Amino acid sequence: MTKSPRSASPRSASPRLTSPQWDPERYLAFADERGRPFAELVQRVPGDPAMIVDLGCGPGQLTHILRARWPSAQIIGVDSSPDMIGKALAGNTDPRVAYELADVSTWTPTLPGADLIISNAMFQWVPDQLAVIKRLADVTDTLAFQVPNNFDSPSHALMREVAGRSPYAEHLDGFAFRTGVGAETYLDMLAGLGREVDAWETTYQHILPGEDAVFDWVSGTGARPVLQALPDDLRPRFEAEYKAALRVAYPRKAWGTVLPFARVFVVAQRPAAV
Repeated sequence: MTKSPRSASPRSASPRLTSPQWDPERYLAFADERGRPFAELVQRVPGDPAMIVDLGCGPGQLTHILRARWPSAQIIGVDSSPDMIGKALAGNTDPRVAYELADVSTWTPTLPGADLIISNAMFQWVPDQLAVIKRLADVTDTLAFQVPNNFDSPSHALMREVAGRSPYAEHLDGFAFRTGVGAETYLDMLAGLGREVDAWETTYQHILPGEDAVFDWVSGTGARPVLQALPDDLRPRFEAEYKAALRVAYPRKAWGTVLPFARVFVVAQRPAAV
């Protein structure tokens, strides 16, 4: 497991968690690939919930998947990014869908009867995510989510490696790089709460177009906090070094660049009353 620097300097006693400023258009550049895990998660969720909360809903591009699966449900999308919520609101034409700007770390349902809380690639951004997941499991009948588990892959290991070099390291002093949580950790915690848990991991083999395809992917998500933490005058240099390393780790083929991407899925249900 790669340990290169969790923070760029050992002097920092308290890692700094940095929340990215999201760009909906950049995020949506790989909408199909990012949406596929959510569609597969939704198909594994049983029942017919009347009230669904989509935590980390982003620009609302996946709401149609929930609507297709549960035509009669009331759906509330929650996200902490004003830009994401703004785009979701602008594109919403469904009277049974609402969007709410809120920090999911402290969010609790404002309406009773949240039968299903579902989340797509969001909890990895949440500090103390296990405590938040535990709290949410207590306020819903079903909690379902998927999160990336690729933080030891070259795309992230190389980002940490380049970030540890001078002159970038001094600007990332105390920066906390995110780490993954395995399916067994979620399963043990939620089963320990008395939930019936279905947990699994899938590694997708995404075929991406373009010269710097993997950089284009990670710059829309996992690399954004690092890029935004760097001064404007250093960012192009960092990007050039990072891109060069990614091209070696993920060589471009005639049909595109293959990005293996592991994701963990969890569906936790409150047992039916006997």
